Formats: sequence, structure tokens, C-alpha cells
Amino acid sequence: MLFCPNCANILIIAADTGRNKWRCSTCPYEFPIHKQMSSRTRLKRKELDDVLGGEDAWKDADSTSAQCDKCGNDKAYFMQMQIRSADEPMTTFYRCTNSTCGHNWREN
Repeated sequence: MLFCPNCANILIIAADTGRNKWRCSTCPYEFPIHKQMSSRTRLKRKELDDVLGGEDAWKDADSTSAQCDKCGNDKAYFMQMQIRSADEPMTTFYRCTNSTCGHNWREN
């Protein structure tokens, strides 16, 4: 992206006269393009927050009887959260109590 040195608006590519040029849409600034222009910028990925509170949130979670799909264990920790609108039911998140499994799943 290039910006106009006069008014700081973004420049657009125009080919009105048959030749490509950078043109400002708000002021008369134009900059002819004589050769190929390219640039590449790697964007930094945003760090994601753990919406369930991470590992510490599961320390105080209650357990219930729920079967793990991964290992077949019949007990799991659970938490409930309202992740949709208020007229929808709460979503229940489960984590297997088997320390070697630790599988997570949810039910709406």
C-alpha cells in the first residue's frame, strides 16, 4: 500500500491513459509506474487467549459420569459456559479424568 504525500490517503492504481500509475482519489497527485513493483510483508500472527481459562480452570472443576470417546473412561470433569445468546442453553465442556488421556469435548 502506498499513501499520497499530499493528503495521506491511500493511492489506487489507475490506467486511464493506457499507462499504469498510482493515483490519489481525493487530490490531483499521480505517480507513473515505469517498472514492476512488488513487496511482501509477513504479518505476525495474533496470540490466542484460552477462553476456558487454561489448565488452572480445570483444577477446581467438578466431576460427573460421562464417557470419554477416546479412552472409554466413565468419569470426566465438567464446566458450563454461556457461549451463545441468552435464550440458548449453556454449553458443557468436559475433560477426561484419566491423566494419560485428558481428552476434551463439549455438548451443547
